[in-house]
Amino acid sequence: MLFYLRNHTCMTQKLSATARRDKASRDKAYAMTPGRRAKKTHAEREARANPSAAKGKDYDHKDQKWKTPKANRGNDGEGTKKEGNKHYNTK
Repeated sequence: MLFYLRNHTCMTQKLSATARRDKASRDKAYAMTPGRRAKKTHAEREARANPSAAKGKDYDHKDQKWKTPKANRGNDGEGTKKEGNKHYNTK
């Protein structure tokens, strides 16, 4: 019988207290940029419109559909360098 450990703490970065605070500050600043806020608002609006489709999924702003968090990473296998600075429809 296989036992799968679902402990997310093993996936966190091992950072010093100073580095952790600095990273939290950078992450917060990025999350509060106008583009990220628009995407968050759009995803929340789409989730309210169709809660069953949104359950356990992330909204892919490029493809305009719900995807598993695993599938919604890395620009569909193309890497994130090509995807950077895109302006997706968030209306």
